[in-house]
Amino acid sequence: MADKYRYRQEIQQMMFVSGETNDTQSETTALIEDIVRSQVVEMLLHATAQASKRGSRSIAIEDLIFLIRHDRAKVNRLRTYLSWKDVRKNAKDQDGGAVEGADLLDDVASGPGGSGTSGDQAGARMKYRKSKVRLPWDLSNMFSEPVPEGGDDDEGQAGPDEDEIEANLATLQRLKNADERTRAMTKEEYVHWSECRQASFTFRKSRRFRDWAAISTLTESKPNDDIIDILGFLTFEIVAVLTEEAIKVKEAEDEMEMRRSKRTKTRKTESFLFDPPDNDQRPILKKHIEEAFRNLQRAKPRQYALRNFGGGLVRTRTAIV
Repeated sequence: MADKYRYRQEIQQMMFVSGETNDTQSETTALIEDIVRSQVVEMLLHATAQASKRGSRSIAIEDLIFLIRHDRAKVNRLRTYLSWKDVRKNAKDQDGGAVEGADLLDDVASGPGGSGTSGDQAGARMKYRKSKVRLPWDLSNMFSEPVPEGGDDDEGQAGPDEDEIEANLATLQRLKNADERTRAMTKEEYVHWSECRQASFTFRKSRRFRDWAAISTLTESKPNDDIIDILGFLTFEIVAVLTEEAIKVKEAEDEMEMRRSKRTKTRKTESFLFDPPDNDQRPILKKHIEEAFRNLQRAKPRQYALRNFGGGLVRTRTAIV
C-alpha cells in the first residue's frame, strides 16, 4: 500500500485547507488519490488525442485547458496562475534571481514606485503582469487583425471582462471561506494552515509525479515543466472540489440524521458525557467522497447511456472534475 499511495500527507493537507479536519482517515485519502490518478490519466489521454488532431505528438498548454473550457472560473484561475508564473520567471531573469513571488505581489499592490522598488522596476513588473495567456478559441484570435480591448481606463489598462469577473467571484468566495475558517485560529494553528496551503502533487516532486501517474506510458513525448505545473494546479483543484462537495454531502447526511432523531432544541445545545463529537469535527468518510464524486459526475454533460437502435449501451467517459 505504501508503494501505491504516495500522496497521503499532501492530500490530507489539501483537504484541511478546503475545510476538512486535520485527522482524515487513510482510506479516505487513498480513495481521493485513486480518483486524482484516474483524472490525470483521463486528462493526459484526451490531451494527447487533442494534440494529435493538431498534427503534434507533444501536449501543449491549450490541450489541457481545452478539457476544462466549460468551467470558465477554473480556466481563468489557471490563466492567472500561468501569468504570475511568467511574471516571476521574467522578474528573476531581470533582477538576477533575487525576486520572490511575495515581492511581486507587494509591488503590484502598492503600484509603480511602491516601497522598496524603483519606478522602472515596478513598471516593468506591471507590464509583465498585464500579459495574458491567450487561447486559440478566444474571440480576439478569430480575426486576422488585432482586436482592441475595451474598457480602458486613464492608465491604458483594460478593464475586466465577464470571465475575469466570474473567476474573481469564485476566488473571493474561497478567500471568504478561508477567512472564516482561520479567524478563530491561534498563531500556531494558522502557521500550520499556511504550510498546508503549499501542498502540491508536483512542486519539487516532478519525478515522483511522473512515475506515480505513469506518464511515460500515456504519452509518446515527455511533457515539459509547464504541463506538469498545470497538472499540479488541476490536481489541487480536484482535491479541493471533492472535499468541498464531500463536506456538503456529510452536512446533508448529518441534518437527516438529526431530523430522524427528533431532538429538541434544548437537547441539541446541551452537552453530555457520552455524546458524539460535533458534526463539524467528524472527518469525511470514504462514502462521502464516493457520493461527492458521483454528484460531480452527474453535474457534467454526459452522453446518452442507451443506443437509439440496435440495443446495448454507449460507453461514457469519466468527466474531468
